[in-house]
Amino acid sequence: MANGLKSKRQAKRRSRTGEEDGTLTDRAYRELEELIVTLRLSPGTILSEQALASRLKIGRTPIREALQRLARDGLVVIMPRRGIMVSEINLRLQLRLLEVRRELERLMAGLAADRATPEERREFAEVAQAMLAAAEKADDIAFMRLDQRFNMLIATAARNEFARRSMGLMNALSRRFWYQHYQQVADLPLAAKLHAAVAEAVAQKRVKAAATASDRLIDYIEDFARKTLDT
Repeated sequence: MANGLKSKRQAKRRSRTGEEDGTLTDRAYRELEELIVTLRLSPGTILSEQALASRLKIGRTPIREALQRLARDGLVVIMPRRGIMVSEINLRLQLRLLEVRRELERLMAGLAADRATPEERREFAEVAQAMLAAAEKADDIAFMRLDQRFNMLIATAARNEFARRSMGLMNALSRRFWYQHYQQVADLPLAAKLHAAVAEAVAQKRVKAAATASDRLIDYIEDFARKTLDT
């Protein structure tokens, strides 16, 4: 009996520790992703687990796990025996990425419009308004965070794990590319309006309108990417 109670207590502690580590890994991932996407950790930077742990005040194990996720997203490159480097930004890669994004985002916008719950639809409407407000204030960081929230909402509401995983590999790379060039060639109010159109169509359960709005958004993003050649 005593051994049984001891085993249960140990299992409970292990479970609690696992949940804690998972939460810390998620936090480390979010904070590192934002540092990389907003270029505070610039392309080519060599990263140190110890330095990042000190900077974020998180243990090295969650930092290591977050870096592995970022490597899968293409934001860092793990070089055996040499360290971890923030990946370079590549226009050709971005244009190839957009070929896939167009088809996938159209699909996911339509699925989300069809499958979102009432609560998710309310959140889409809130995100649409918040994006327009951020653009009006020229608050690029707020817009970037809302864009990430919008992407996560679409991925969840679409109810398709394969599409969600595929989009997860592209969203952060796309946001970083946008952040690098938006001050030179982006139209933040237009970007917000196009994102909001997708969100509003999903909120209103307009499947075809959501797919059409998604195509218009990708048209803008593609044009934005090509304009960077002139900067």
